[in-house]
Amino acid sequence: MQEKQSSKVITPLHHREGQGGGSFKELAQLYKSELLDRVVPFWLNKSQDTEFGGYFTCLDRDGSVYDTDKFIWLQGREVWMFSKLYNTVEPRQEWLDAAIQGAEFLKKYGHDGNLNWYFALDREGHPLVEPYNIFSYTFAVIAFGQLSIALATAGQKERSEEYASIAKRTFDIVLSKTDNPKGRWSKASPGARAMKTFDLPMILCNVALEIESLLEPAFLQKAIDDCLHEVMDVFYRPELGLIVEALGKDGNLVDSFDGRKLNPGHAIEAMWFVMDLGKRLNRPELIKQAVDICLQEVEYGWDKEYDGVFYFMDRLGKPRHELEFDQKLWWVHLETLISLIKGYQLTGDERCLRWFERVHDYTWSHFRDPDYPEWYGYLNRQGEVLLPLKGGKWKGCFHVPRGLLNVWKILEDLAQRG
Repeated sequence: MQEKQSSKVITPLHHREGQGGGSFKELAQLYKSELLDRVVPFWLNKSQDTEFGGYFTCLDRDGSVYDTDKFIWLQGREVWMFSKLYNTVEPRQEWLDAAIQGAEFLKKYGHDGNLNWYFALDREGHPLVEPYNIFSYTFAVIAFGQLSIALATAGQKERSEEYASIAKRTFDIVLSKTDNPKGRWSKASPGARAMKTFDLPMILCNVALEIESLLEPAFLQKAIDDCLHEVMDVFYRPELGLIVEALGKDGNLVDSFDGRKLNPGHAIEAMWFVMDLGKRLNRPELIKQAVDICLQEVEYGWDKEYDGVFYFMDRLGKPRHELEFDQKLWWVHLETLISLIKGYQLTGDERCLRWFERVHDYTWSHFRDPDYPEWYGYLNRQGEVLLPLKGGKWKGCFHVPRGLLNVWKILEDLAQRG
């Protein structure tokens, strides 16, 4: 389905000597307003299931519910998002209440009793899909971890400690599954080609910092060291200048569909996680390396004909089997915006700012719905809307608000520097 696009292109950021502060301030307000006036109210008012708890994520263009199944990783993401807003923007009670009701639904129905987190439930909370997906676990970790911090601030000590325990115990399970993320739910034939994938070490770079306050320093440091090694020394291939999505268990490249797969969005997103770790560890050389890789990935993944960043690519230029390989997805572009503006904030590299402006123009003129809140998720290669939905099985209350929040805060900091 093709939706008519707004022809309006948001006024780009023109960074000129003596004008940067004002431009950053204006753009920061744009991101802040979009977040707080349009996107957050959409999820707050449209997604909460006031009868059974948790959230609806299958929302049509105007926010109407078109399916009531509940996907655990999206439930966890929404708990995290409302908790993060409470902790970093302002302590609004409506945000805390929204996070708590989602967490209570997850605590009661989201796992098998041993913190093995299902993938999907029906509306009432009955399991539909077994706990095969490790990201149900990782997003439960950051949901309960972030909410425990909010509850401590709100003076709810007992519930804060309960949620912190759920986060820590689930994180232990995640770490125990790194060699076999799907466990007994794996579809691979015994003895089949052994592969390891980039997505888990990538997300662990972020999860470790999200629950930093809940972990022992030595344990946290080992988790950080391990995921940084995997991301920067194993999956990043200097001979390609790119990050690959899958490798053989021995760390070597594999010539197969999975082994040739590139996902520029994943790689770019991971680089702002690494930048955050570089800042925390006071390792400017790590930050610079992450910025350089981010720029390489954006340049490589950019569609030279129609603009935007491709979803999947093949490192040898061979055909992809995913029919959606050339689509332009919301999360890829929002994560790219975060990485680029964070790279500029931390290094002053003007290449980041130039690319930020280009990606900003594309993202705001193609994904933002001018008539209804929240943003489109799926465009064809030419930039036309494929699906007018605002949420579904894979898109929820996460990448759009998280992206707007991060970019707003960074732009605000840049504006204050003058």
